[in-house]
Amino acid sequence: MIPRQFHHRHFSDVPTLARSKAGRRISVCIPTLDEAETIGPIVATVVGELAGENGLVDEVIVIDSGSTDGTVEVATAAGATVHLASDILPNLESHHGKGENLWKALHVSSGDIICYVDGDISNFHSGFVTGLVGPLLEDAEIDYVKAFYERPLAYGDESHSTGGGRVSEILVRPLISLFYPELGDILQPLSGEYAARRSTLEALAYPVGYGVEIAHLIDLARDGRLTRIAQTDLERRIHRNRNDDELGGMAFAILRTVLRRLERDGKLSLSTPLPDLHQSWSVDGENIRHLSRFIPEPERPPYASVRKAD
Repeated sequence: MIPRQFHHRHFSDVPTLARSKAGRRISVCIPTLDEAETIGPIVATVVGELAGENGLVDEVIVIDSGSTDGTVEVATAAGATVHLASDILPNLESHHGKGENLWKALHVSSGDIICYVDGDISNFHSGFVTGLVGPLLEDAEIDYVKAFYERPLAYGDESHSTGGGRVSEILVRPLISLFYPELGDILQPLSGEYAARRSTLEALAYPVGYGVEIAHLIDLARDGRLTRIAQTDLERRIHRNRNDDELGGMAFAILRTVLRRLERDGKLSLSTPLPDLHQSWSVDGENIRHLSRFIPEPERPPYASVRKAD
């Protein structure tokens, strides 16, 4: 079944959206690590166009992983409430990664609807929020809204209209085609922009790194909730393109996440534990370097279980 699709322009009437909240609160949560160049305009747009007297967004929260480039100061000056991820739930072992920040955002936010937005978007507009929360406000049968868009690829000063989303196309789509074809109609399975009802997010596990988005989709499908997913066209997303080493680490974390679920779901059996060490090589003329780093990608349990324990 193809998830329902919308365009962000359909939800451009902010006062009407605000009235449809019916007492519900909306939190915009942004994970960051060294995003000083882009986080300011993102926060300022949400605060200036959607929050305050505009009445749609109730809080803008940045969860930072320990930036050293001034991200925290820029986000604070623009109007966000900023938390250091390691300071949230200090009684638990702290992890480093995007999924960790998203999970901890559930603890420090108050929204009935949570809208996640990446902090490195350079062409951000208010439709990144209104287009994602709008379907949730209009339709009680929708619980989770994913963004899709064109993904340009930049090489230095050159930009190509397509070619972005390399991990999605080279790794994730083949995995979906082989093992989870029911997810084949999700246009951007790794999109970092999505909104959902708190009750839905609190029922999902969160891998602490880059496996979080694909984990959500697989788990929603397992729970029979694909019919409650919608997608919104945000037109175009421009961000900082990652180098091959960064993309390799991202792919490693995502593949570990998928393999764990394949075993859990009885689709394959692993004879040995998955390694935590990602290894690659850099060849630059006669300079050959071995690159390796540990990417264990543990998972946070559904936040509802943590809240009940408190």
